[in-house]
Amino acid sequence: MNLLSRLFSNRQDTLAPVRPLWHRVVEIAREKPWYAEHGMADTVPGRFDTITLVLALVLLRMEREPELMESSVRLTELFVDDMDGQLRQTGIGDIFVGKHIGKLMGTLGGRLGALREALPQGDAAVAEMLARNMTLIEGAKPIRVAVAARALQVALNATTSEDLMAARIAER
Repeated sequence: MNLLSRLFSNRQDTLAPVRPLWHRVVEIAREKPWYAEHGMADTVPGRFDTITLVLALVLLRMEREPELMESSVRLTELFVDDMDGQLRQTGIGDIFVGKHIGKLMGTLGGRLGALREALPQGDAAVAEMLARNMTLIEGAKPIRVAVAARALQVALNATTSEDLMAARIAER
């Protein structure tokens, strides 16, 4: 929704109910252990990869409950809005933003599919998937990221729908 639409619209913000969850996803992805202990690269691509990893885990949790499907769509819309704004801040113009957003959505979709397949197979499978798909620092051990991601998955699975929507994700 562009600025003029926001200023002159009387309709309710349909994304408002999931904004706290989106902010929590970003907050979790910015936690220092991802970078200082687990080996994610503290770069723009590394931070994007960490956000999509956390978001994918949250979306997979939301898939379990049909009543959260609409919210998961709204959460994905917030991801797109945020990435759109980030791209524009880096100087990417209107003509190219859509193409970049398409690539970013493809990355998120790929991450969802890869995690959906790897998570039930355990830490080694998740580590292998992460080594192929994530921006890690040189010498990083993907198993560390895998263990952290699976710990987050366990925490998300222990989180009620109400707590999830209120962005109260259990500690890992």
